[in-house]
Amino acid sequence: MEQNITPEIGASDMTEAARAAQPEGKKVFVKTYGCQMNVYDSQRMSDALAADGYQPTDKIEDADLVLLNTCHIREKAAEKVYSELGRIRQLKEERGRDGRETVVGVTGCVAQAEGREILRRAPVVDLVIGPQTYHRLPNVVQRARGGEKIVETEYAIEDKFEHLPAPRRSAVRSRGVTAFLTVQEGCDKFCTFCVVPYTRGSEVSRPVAQIVAEAERLAEAGVREVTLLGQNVNAWHGEGADGREWGLGELLFRLAEIPGLDRLRYTTSHPRDMDDALIAAHRDLANLMPYLHLPVQSGSDRILKAMNRKHTGDDYRRLIERIREARPDIAMSGDFIVGFPGETDADFADTMQLVRDVGYAQAFSFKYSPRPGTPGADLGSQVPENVKDERLQALQALLVEQQRAFAASLIGQTMDVLLEKPGRQPGQRVGRSPWLQPVIVDENAGEIGDIIRVRITEAGTNSLFSEPVS
Repeated sequence: MEQNITPEIGASDMTEAARAAQPEGKKVFVKTYGCQMNVYDSQRMSDALAADGYQPTDKIEDADLVLLNTCHIREKAAEKVYSELGRIRQLKEERGRDGRETVVGVTGCVAQAEGREILRRAPVVDLVIGPQTYHRLPNVVQRARGGEKIVETEYAIEDKFEHLPAPRRSAVRSRGVTAFLTVQEGCDKFCTFCVVPYTRGSEVSRPVAQIVAEAERLAEAGVREVTLLGQNVNAWHGEGADGREWGLGELLFRLAEIPGLDRLRYTTSHPRDMDDALIAAHRDLANLMPYLHLPVQSGSDRILKAMNRKHTGDDYRRLIERIREARPDIAMSGDFIVGFPGETDADFADTMQLVRDVGYAQAFSFKYSPRPGTPGADLGSQVPENVKDERLQALQALLVEQQRAFAASLIGQTMDVLLEKPGRQPGQRVGRSPWLQPVIVDENAGEIGDIIRVRITEAGTNSLFSEPVS
């Protein structure tokens, strides 16, 4: 997934020295690859740069600073970055002939993984900065403007959340009525297919006070729905206000008390960290939405062991049963990998059976691709690409069938919808259902930021259509 992230940032106070050192009207273009965590980080980078006078632009040709916020999860992620840098080199040369300076930076997980190699392969790059060092970005940009080539990927554990400057209220308001909020970073699970432990580091939880303070600022700025983020978000833990050790469930109960914060979500979770308190939060909190993304990756116990998932298919099934007992209307989402080394037809059949047993409202599925530096990359018995293709097509057909069946089951139901933005067609607004689907409503049904009651009249491929209920 790729997105251009160009958050609106208001003016901010600057020292006289900073004003003298910076030209007027500087613009930053941020291109974001990958997950919601990168979307969040792009916004925070823009917030940090606003203090030095950088305004966002969605036109790369107008940018004085270009940042590629990269993802390293999928195959050939680094090669996509180098290809993009080739195009940026031409742009930088054209701007240079006109006497305009362009600073180019690579941030995110590819930056953390590749480091100085990026400068060697792509001389157009001026700075490389990893996910835990974004608090240094303004200083790094200043140094790069002076001609220095910089790699900033080293960090101390205690610095891990220093890269999250408080979002400015004007920026929050311009971004809408929903927001991401990072509460946890890194992963200690070491699944054999995954690079996250190597690019994002070990699991670290953000302190309760920081999380609550940011959530309160978001609510005060008009945000009505917050999604808590983490590479393994339900591994979050911290000391609560009562002095006890809290998990994500207790944190959700605390956030549910914030006035104006009407909806809570979280992603992405690991089955091993779904504890009793978190399941109780799904049972007891009306503003915790009935939607859970809980990746399983495979239905085969043999493949799950090879992936180092430390649970079985039946462990996962029993966990889903407990969650559904607590919240019967919950919709499940998942992740699946087909073609992991050594996967047989029987292993794949186990995955298909698990999908049938669980029933997903939404899911993401991928072919296995070796990630350099992970144990899976060194395994033998690689599955041929044509077999991966066949299995992926069969799995996706089943998942799409389930997704359509879930959407169709909502026709005739009434539900609360948070209106988020104008629709694509004139006279429309788009909201979000409790189960995360886009819902199309008439623009006269309410204003952006309203939570309105609607009845679902039609289920499209990716959206629901509705009429307001008085």
